[in-house]
Amino acid sequence: MRPFLAVMAGALVGTGLRLGIDSLVGSPLSTLLINIVGSFVLGLLVARLWATASPSLKAGLGPGLLGTFTTFSAVAVALVAFADAGEWMPAAAYLAATLVGGLLAAFAGLRLGRRA
Repeated sequence: MRPFLAVMAGALVGTGLRLGIDSLVGSPLSTLLINIVGSFVLGLLVARLWATASPSLKAGLGPGLLGTFTTFSAVAVALVAFADAGEWMPAAAYLAATLVGGLLAAFAGLRLGRRA
């Protein structure tokens, strides 16, 4: 029951953060920024905390906070919107930036977390 409650608490924070950034930046740029930042933070947390963290902490920070902060469905909606408008090059660039940026951010988070 504790991991479930931790996910709920993390989700409240993650959703609020996402809404705030979406309101300030606007889509689809905010989705790209959010997913890259979330990838970095998850990499950092995995490197620093995952080996010793409790299941509740992992659940609250992973699926709870970062699972609601980042989202693949928003990426899919942005890609469909680009494609529907016939903007294939921006769609391809957005997808590439999302995938490459997310992977590089996760790698950087892991590296930084292992150093600290």
